[in-house]
Order: sequence, then C-alpha cells, then structure tokens
Amino acid sequence: MNIQWYPGHMTKAKRMMAENIALVDIVIELLDARIPFSSKNPEIERLAKDKPRIVVLNKSDISDQAENDAWLEHFRGGGLAAVCVDSTSGKGLPQIADEARRLMRPKRERQQARGRVFAPIRAMIAGIPNVGKSTLINKLVGKPAAKTADRPGVTRSKQWIRIVKDFELLDTPGLLWPKFDDPSVGLNLAFTGAINDQIVDVIELSLLLIETLRSRAPSAIPSRYKISVADEDTPLTVLENIAAAREFRLKGAALNMERAAITLIDEFRAARLGRITLESAEVTKC
Repeated sequence: MNIQWYPGHMTKAKRMMAENIALVDIVIELLDARIPFSSKNPEIERLAKDKPRIVVLNKSDISDQAENDAWLEHFRGGGLAAVCVDSTSGKGLPQIADEARRLMRPKRERQQARGRVFAPIRAMIAGIPNVGKSTLINKLVGKPAAKTADRPGVTRSKQWIRIVKDFELLDTPGLLWPKFDDPSVGLNLAFTGAINDQIVDVIELSLLLIETLRSRAPSAIPSRYKISVADEDTPLTVLENIAAAREFRLKGAALNMERAAITLIDEFRAARLGRITLESAEVTKC
C-alpha cells in the first residue's frame, strides 16, 4: 500500500508558516512518540533551519518508555532540545517553557543590556496532523483556546495564544509534505491517525498493522484478543481470529472483517494493545 495524502489546505499552511517564521524566536515541533522518524516533517525542518528548535515527543504515555529515552538521546545528540510530554494529562509540559527560556537566555540578556527589560518569548508550534498540538496548547493555557478533535486537519488557520506572561505560542495547522519517498512513512502515519482514514482501505491497513506488530510487539495481539498466533499464520488469518474472538459477524454468520479491522486500528491508537513504538532510534534514518 503506497499512501500519499496532501490536501490543498496544506499548501496554504506551508505558505503561512513561511510568512510568519520571522515573527518567532523558537520553533516547537511536536512529534508522535510512537513514530518519531515518520512524524518529523522535512518541510518544517527546512522552514525552521535558522531558528532554535525544541523537539517535543508527544503521546509519550502510549509509546514504549525505553524507546522514549533512546529518542531523547538521539535528538539531543544531534544538538536539539528535546522533551517527552503527554498533552492529555499535562505531564512534562512545563519542560517546554523551561527549554524555551534556556534557549532564549543569551538573546534576552542582550536585550536587557540594551535597555529592553521585557520581551515575551514567541514560539511557533508545528507538527503533522493529529499529533496533539491543540490539546497541548489547551492544557498549557488551562482552558479551551484551540479546536481539538480525534482526526487530522481540524486546525486550518494560525492563532496567537498567550500561555504565561513571558511566553506566547503561534498555533499552526497540521502539515504533511507532498510525497513520502519511503512507503513505511505513509503507513506509520496512517496507523497512528495522521492520515485521513477515508482515503485508505481499512482492511488492508489492518493487515499491514498486524504484520508490523508481529515484528515490533509480538505479544500485543495475542494478549489483547486472547488468541494464539502461530508463525505460519498469515495476517488475514490473524484478523479472522480477532473477528471470531470478538464475535464480529454479519448476517448469515460470516465474519465481519471490516469491524475487526477498525477495532484493531482503533485499539492500537488508544494503546489498548500496550505501549508500542513502531520506530527504533537505533536504526533511524534521521
């Protein structure tokens, strides 16, 4: 399955980011901690190349903790500030402002030396669709300030949001890039919900997810669905067994494969199969 998704509003979003990058001091890039490589947009890296950057591994509560640590080490080793957060609970969020203040300390000291006593830090927050930017902002503010939904493409325009007196965020729409050269990137984005579900074949996607999980988390499916998975079982056989175990059936007793596929994908995204990271920092290409 070769997945490509670049709706027209993303061209506008990219142009908006380019036009506003000069207004900010720092770029905060949210990544999905389950797929740090696949969720790292090269367009954002190019647009922000002259700005200090903070990499935020969001959804770290549903990714593997050991992999979280390895990815933090990877990014910090590359000279980037990096933190792990859970935007839903708020865990780790104070680290973002702390890192921003640390990165901006030399500039603020120069400003103070010139008599400019106070200047708020202005940061652009960017990332792929459905990575949790709006949820993170609302948690930082302590009240709804940005639209949220469990689907990609909700934020369509920019908005400035004051977090605290000395820290302001420019929220931007979720942005992908025009072509995924590596097919696994498109798949990982689809597995985690960054791609619109309406453009993919849900059964085919579930079969590919089964194949991926057998490699990355071999006990996840047997444990969740209380089924045995033999080495010789095909992904289709595994999906059939999931449907049978959950008693998903159509009229006439045929297995409801679509319902089983949707259930598997939804439960993976909700971490009901466990804390799973699909990409290892040890073999990353970035």
